[in-house]
Amino acid sequence: MVVYVDLIFLTNLCIDGALIGLTAWMRKTKLVWWRWLLSAIVGALYVVMMFVPEFDFMFTFLIKFGLSLVMLVIAFGFKGLQAFMRTLGTFYVINFVAAGGILGVHYMLQSSGELFNGIWFTASGGMSFDLKIAFWFTFIVFFAMLFLFKTVQSSKQKTDRMTTYLGKVEVCIEEVNISCTGLLDTGNQLTDPLSRMPVMVMEVSLWQDMLPAAWKGRLKDEAPDNLIMELDQEDFHWQDRLRLVPYRGINNKGTAFMLAIKPDRVKVTMDEMCYETTKVLIGLDGGVLSSDGKYQAVIHPELVQDAASAQSTAISAGATEKPLNVV
Repeated sequence: MVVYVDLIFLTNLCIDGALIGLTAWMRKTKLVWWRWLLSAIVGALYVVMMFVPEFDFMFTFLIKFGLSLVMLVIAFGFKGLQAFMRTLGTFYVINFVAAGGILGVHYMLQSSGELFNGIWFTASGGMSFDLKIAFWFTFIVFFAMLFLFKTVQSSKQKTDRMTTYLGKVEVCIEEVNISCTGLLDTGNQLTDPLSRMPVMVMEVSLWQDMLPAAWKGRLKDEAPDNLIMELDQEDFHWQDRLRLVPYRGINNKGTAFMLAIKPDRVKVTMDEMCYETTKVLIGLDGGVLSSDGKYQAVIHPELVQDAASAQSTAISAGATEKPLNVV
């Protein structure tokens, strides 16, 4: 059998480097390039020692575990036992995910004949498995598993970050109460230039039963001022609550108008804190704000700022809210 030691060394250098790099990404740690490279070289040299008979004593659990500690110390340093144990745990989780993925894909692609040909029984009645995985198959699937793992983790982290900006929104108009999930958009500065009230955008589908039947499906593509002009022929008892708010969207070259409605009260609950105000407008969006349905409203940041002031305002009589700046 011909063994290409240089190919094995380079392959394991890439694999160890990828494992260290993904561990750093998971731990949100910046790597120094020479420490990263040196750690990968140590791991690759250990695999090369498999072909030196004099070093067969090194292939035990304690030596392998000790080598992983050395690799992590070289790559990340030692900044405390707790941080190092977390890095070690992350490193082994990534290793097990990659190894399990390789075995899973290997057996998934095997036929039943190939699978049973690899099983043999011992004299004591035990059962053993003969595992033969091609070199290039291992190499390709390994990096495919790491890429898939990183993609899943990125999606999870994005979802976790978004969850911190989600809150419960309750809008009250007379006897009507509309509740939904809202996303706090810290970059949203949409305000009504006349009243200087912040505008919280909501999907019009939440208000479909309260709006005129002739408006159904038209708010997305038709100018809202044209819809308001038709109200002469409609019986809409909230007509005095309607507003036209000018705004400039990303895809709009000029200024457009958003149809808004003045509620009696809006309550936003985030992080177990409740913010309530009457000085706000509800902008109606004819489309879908979230493609995956995680939220149906975009919360203006002014609605959840200065919690202490908001609470004292609710207690103190005659207190007024902070005016908003027009952007």
